[in-house]
Amino acid sequence: SYGVGAVEPGLFGLGPVPAVSQALERAGWRAGDLQRVEINEAFAAIAVALVRELGLDEEIVNVEGGAIAHGHPIGATGAVLTTRLLHAMERDGLKRGMVTLCIGGGQGIALALERVAA
Repeated sequence: SYGVGAVEPGLFGLGPVPAVSQALERAGWRAGDLQRVEINEAFAAIAVALVRELGLDEEIVNVEGGAIAHGHPIGATGAVLTTRLLHAMERDGLKRGMVTLCIGGGQGIALALERVAA
């Protein structure tokens, strides 16, 4: 499932909060059901704020480093993070994950992914 949302432009980094909430609701999940989360962050404080706002376990967020560590390719970050999450879920035998992106102006988008047996 997916979610989209927005906050006041001055709170631009928190745009994924309503998006994640919507994606979780559509999937019928709670934040505690997630086993891995990839948060796109142009600034380290973004990931910290989202972890707090969403009540996520820090141990499952950006486990292999975030966009700051891996680069922040404009226009490709969503694809990069989704691919990294899918590979991590397969490698580590995880079932549920989430990718988030904050978008300029206070917007956010989130994608909930569930791995099923082959």
